[in-house]
Amino acid sequence: MGSPESFLYLASRSARRGELLRQIGVGFEVVLLREAPDRARDVDETPLPEEPPVDYVRRVAKAKAQVAWMRLGDRRLAQVPVLAADTTVTVDGAILGKPTTPAEAAEFLRRLSGRAHEVLTAVVLRTGERTQEALSRSSVEFRTLDEQEIRRYVATGECTDKAGAYAIQGRAALFVNRIEGSFSGVVGLPLFETGQMLKALGRFPL
Repeated sequence: MGSPESFLYLASRSARRGELLRQIGVGFEVVLLREAPDRARDVDETPLPEEPPVDYVRRVAKAKAQVAWMRLGDRRLAQVPVLAADTTVTVDGAILGKPTTPAEAAEFLRRLSGRAHEVLTAVVLRTGERTQEALSRSSVEFRTLDEQEIRRYVATGECTDKAGAYAIQGRAALFVNRIEGSFSGVVGLPLFETGQMLKALGRFPL
């Protein structure tokens, strides 16, 4: 479980976020949220009409933290911090979420080709009635991609369940010409902001 000083519940089944927490020595257990498309989801991740990307990621992250906190209460589990996060890619004011088909993934990559886009990750730490929030904003610039590269990348399956249809920590690193901001934030959990929130609770392991 980890020491009381560093343990928390993670409201995400993302292996990437789990790896990042382990990187900074934080022990955790996952609180599973219903996410399967054929069942009622615990958190509706559909953007609202005209919803700005920043408002969207903040809303979804807060909703995930709220649902996970209520689940701890229902199960009478220890009331330790709950960490939730949400990441989205935005270009020209549009939200590029997780592609639902290979064709949509390819279209996302065409939109990102040869230009910069913004990656937003909102982080929420919930403890009792106290909620801390942080937002990471990073700029990622792709080199120009040709159609063969796009087809090959989509065929790897790495686009699946990834905002913007790519994983910067995977093969898509070959596409990135420049990044400004937080690499871990682009992966899915900005470690600086997360660490500062945990430190404010006296629970950071360093």
